Amino acid sequence: MARWTAADIPDLTGRNAVVTGASEGVGFHTALELARHGARVVLASRDRGRGEAAAARIRAETGGGAAEWLALDLGDLASIDRFAAGLTAARGGPEGLDLLVNNAGVMALPRQTTADGFERQFGVNHLGHFALTGLLLPELLARPGARVVTVTSGLHRSGRMDFDDLMGERRYGKFSAYTQSKLANVLFALELHRRATAAGTDLVSAIAHPGVARTNLARTGDPLRGLLVTLAKLPAQPAAAGALPQLYAAAAPGVGGGDFFGPDGFAERRGHPTKVRPAVRALDRDAARRLWEASEELTGVRFSAFDRGGVRP
Repeated sequence: MARWTAADIPDLTGRNAVVTGASEGVGFHTALELARHGARVVLASRDRGRGEAAAARIRAETGGGAAEWLALDLGDLASIDRFAAGLTAARGGPEGLDLLVNNAGVMALPRQTTADGFERQFGVNHLGHFALTGLLLPELLARPGARVVTVTSGLHRSGRMDFDDLMGERRYGKFSAYTQSKLANVLFALELHRRATAAGTDLVSAIAHPGVARTNLARTGDPLRGLLVTLAKLPAQPAAAGALPQLYAAAAPGVGGGDFFGPDGFAERRGHPTKVRPAVRALDRDAARRLWEASEELTGVRFSAFDRGGVRP
């Protein structure tokens, strides 16, 4: 893994991939490199203008790589349903999905709610990706060795799950809500790995975090907060470098279920991909099961393909 770069990505010809939040930043560079190495990539995001422009840029930079945009609002369960159905329709029928990169996210917002009434950071960062993964599970299980890469943050280590107030209705802090959602990402990914294994499937659920990368994730209307975020990012690495851990998780040979990748530099802020350890709280199996059950109840999405043993058609 020493000094692994995007140039080390193997040939991905014939692979189908979905990257959420791929219109800009780390998500864009993830989609770009997957397409550059032969994958057919769907960029999933809310804004049509930015999404179609990003897909066009990828096609131009890769000399005609397969990249298209489809609308997805992770803060709206109806939009997630439409995306999952439209993904199959856009390809003229089920082809299977080799790779799902759950990359999109929001950070440190004043309290807002999604279309379904969820606190926005928990709703977009965790519940939206939970629902999307569950709806796409049959497509993933139709491909041998398909991978789900869930993107978290090093700040998941500061997160605590408040199961009595997941939506921050009684007490809300924009950063505590963010770190809770990032801890939820890791709990979900590890529980997905355990359930995929128990169902006898070869689905790989891996985790990645980008370190500190120069992106628009922390955009805010608060001028002081914006200044602090800008100052905090001064030593950050470019978004293309921030994409490397999730590209490794997505494409490198030998990645196993439950593997977690981040930068190899000081405090995992920047550098080349390496295996990292999750927070101790992220290894709590009881918390993971409780989160999974709460997520099923809130979204109405069950991973029923696992109940059928993941048998491929």
